[in-house]
Amino acid sequence: MFNPFRRPADPIVVPERKAQTATARPLLQSHIHQGQFQNQAQSSGSKTYAALCRDGFAGNPIAHRCVRLIAESAASVPLQATDPNATRVLGRGLPGTSAIETFEAFYGYLQVGGNGFFETVLSGETPIALVAHRPDSMQMGRDQKGCALGWEQTVDERRRQFPRDTASGRCALYHMRLFNPADACHGLSPLSAAAQAVDLHNRSGVWAKALLENSARPSGALVHQPKSGERLTDTQFERLKAELESSFMGPHQAGRPLVLEGGLDWKPMSLSPADMDFTQLRREAARDIALAFGVPPMLLGLPGDNTYSNYREANQAFWRQTIIPLVAKTATGLQGWLAPFFEDGLRITPDLDRVPALAEERAILWKRLSDARFITTEEARQIAGLELAVEVAP
Repeated sequence: MFNPFRRPADPIVVPERKAQTATARPLLQSHIHQGQFQNQAQSSGSKTYAALCRDGFAGNPIAHRCVRLIAESAASVPLQATDPNATRVLGRGLPGTSAIETFEAFYGYLQVGGNGFFETVLSGETPIALVAHRPDSMQMGRDQKGCALGWEQTVDERRRQFPRDTASGRCALYHMRLFNPADACHGLSPLSAAAQAVDLHNRSGVWAKALLENSARPSGALVHQPKSGERLTDTQFERLKAELESSFMGPHQAGRPLVLEGGLDWKPMSLSPADMDFTQLRREAARDIALAFGVPPMLLGLPGDNTYSNYREANQAFWRQTIIPLVAKTATGLQGWLAPFFEDGLRITPDLDRVPALAEERAILWKRLSDARFITTEEARQIAGLELAVEVAP
């Protein structure tokens, strides 16, 4: 299960026969101690990464479910490469973890922090596995002109650097970001965009909890009406206030009778129309959170969504508009990152035929292609995204 709070894993040390080109000492080292590194967490919005994790992912059920739904769905789509060695790298994580867990963490970090980082474990100069890193542990190094030089990871005051070899283009670290119009190097997460709706949803939950603890009804006013016109002394006022708090407030005191004497009268207060609409306001905040993540509210069980006629249509829209573009973008990025490590012409694509949610659409497409009489078999296979048949010479 995706956990944005987990510490970055320590790198695997693999015996090397020679120095690794992609992890040589970096050009940016001279700038490390001059304050040229910029923390990613500060550029993801008004809240830091730690605040987004605490108040958003861990503190809000709607945002939590959206992040998990996207991360788990995207991680379930397998990636295939033209090079079998690259396919093995994509299907292997650290010892004790699976590739699905690695990709789930990567997609989860993207949704929470707007940035995702992959590191490839190298044996010599050959990638053998992938590991995902927390975005708040990464800092970007810049030169005097503000141009990016590379990345540095800080974990428990230990620093690791990931420069790019200018000759081969190889780098042990891959950075993927979501679009951010205010920063060309750091991404903006959906959770940052939904921060105001998350705060509104969280605070309305606190309000509802406080109302429930007071017997699910608003408070009232204790009015003093003495016959002689004398006012309560400060001591009497504090004692009366303390008795009310200790004996008649809280969930365990709900419903207890209030005994009044000495000219005291209780005036209950009713909820205003705005207070009565508080539940609807919370639902609208939940819908705004789902909108920021690209998750149809129907998939989250939110009432009042009539956009889709049924759950199946909502699920297909979720896959077509949110999951498939995200996985395709990741596959293209990994292709460019891993290409210098493998043979020329490396291609990495998502295997959508193995996605159960798209099986019905795929069956409809095959039915149409099989009924079409105006195209050849090779053209039908190409439209379906299948490899062309290879003719075997007699």
